[in-house]
Amino acid sequence: MELFKRKGNLVSLHPAQILVIGFGSLILLGTLLFMLPIATYEEGRGLSFIDALFEATSAVCVTGLAVVDTGTTFTLFGEIVLLCLIQIGGWGFMTTGIFMFIILGKKIGLKERLLLQDSLNVFSLAGVVNLVKRIILITFIVELFGAITLAIRWSFEMPLGKAIYYGIFHSISAFNNAGFGLEPDNLSKWVGDPTVNIMVTLLFIIGGIGFTVILDVFHKRSIRKLSLHSKVALLMSLILIIVGPLIILISEYRNPATIGNLPFGDKLWASYFQGVVTRTAGFNTIDIGAMNLSSLVFMMALMFIGASSGSTGGGIKVTTFAIIIFAFWTVVTNRNDVNIFKRRLSWELVNKSLSIVVAALFFIFLIFFLLTFTENADMSKILFETISAFATVGLSANFTPDLSPFGRILITIMMFIGRLGPLTMAFALLNTKKEAKVRYAEEKILIG
Repeated sequence: MELFKRKGNLVSLHPAQILVIGFGSLILLGTLLFMLPIATYEEGRGLSFIDALFEATSAVCVTGLAVVDTGTTFTLFGEIVLLCLIQIGGWGFMTTGIFMFIILGKKIGLKERLLLQDSLNVFSLAGVVNLVKRIILITFIVELFGAITLAIRWSFEMPLGKAIYYGIFHSISAFNNAGFGLEPDNLSKWVGDPTVNIMVTLLFIIGGIGFTVILDVFHKRSIRKLSLHSKVALLMSLILIIVGPLIILISEYRNPATIGNLPFGDKLWASYFQGVVTRTAGFNTIDIGAMNLSSLVFMMALMFIGASSGSTGGGIKVTTFAIIIFAFWTVVTNRNDVNIFKRRLSWELVNKSLSIVVAALFFIFLIFFLLTFTENADMSKILFETISAFATVGLSANFTPDLSPFGRILITIMMFIGRLGPLTMAFALLNTKKEAKVRYAEEKILIG
């Protein structure tokens, strides 16, 4: 597909460029709204342009990194704007646009369907409009259930109205893998609370598993009948959910600054929460900045892998990671085909997965390298912040508020790239492939 297709005097943009423009426009709108005096408690002024841009990007890209404290900085108007940006960002602006078309009764043409297919990252064009309807329905049901459960729990320690609002805010933030919280220490005061731990993690796990997987499980209701994509996504997610908390528990068990002084039950809850939150959610129940270096390094790996394709989460995606692992095993065992669950994957899919990883590493290294010029901090904190932004996780080692103006711009760019995906950004910035008219002779290069 060419970057631009001309029809007469009209220029048609590549789908990747339309996605970039759409998300960029939404971020710009959020930035302007956050700059309004009504958006913050600071009398007579809103956020500065850079801070407003950072917050809007973090919300639209469902990241959760924040340069200001959400609960004490934003007014009710500002928090509602934040929630709207999170919800639209979690769905994707194309899904939201098609939803508006459905409400208004407007016809959805082939061009919109093609853009929607690209935005949702689904295989077929058939049924994409019905998929949008189901996505909206799933979102409403899950977020409503989460809001009610959390509101009931918090009604025991705060006024009912505040508890309901807290429930709605955190449910939307969790399901969309955003990680914004209304308390200065996020969810740390509920570190050992079973209801909060289970409900919040359940919300962002469901949101991060992918809408196509959710619908596949709902319709098939049998592991054997599930699609290969669903099987791989569920298996990899389950492995990471088990391994993540276990490593965090071992690494942080004697750390007095995190879980070392907690009762054993609370240690388990804290380890579980921080072990699965790296699926790109961004909440925290312990001080991330006080965690051991070994824990931070492991969490960087989990953040880089991220959630599932077609979900509200980020990262290179668990299915991409699985393909790379199986391809590696195929090479070292000297086999011809990449096989998963008695199904063969095309090498074209393997090559695309490798391209995603290479593009991700390139953008991460580039932003990390530039941040070493602008920021005076430990390399571990800078790298953690960079990967967190790329994977749209929102976890921070207490570093985000200390970012310089240039650093905030760089992290903003990183969040934007992470939400759209490294390959989408590459397609939007570079010329797409052209069929070669000449095919050259093959020659080998030594590797390894």
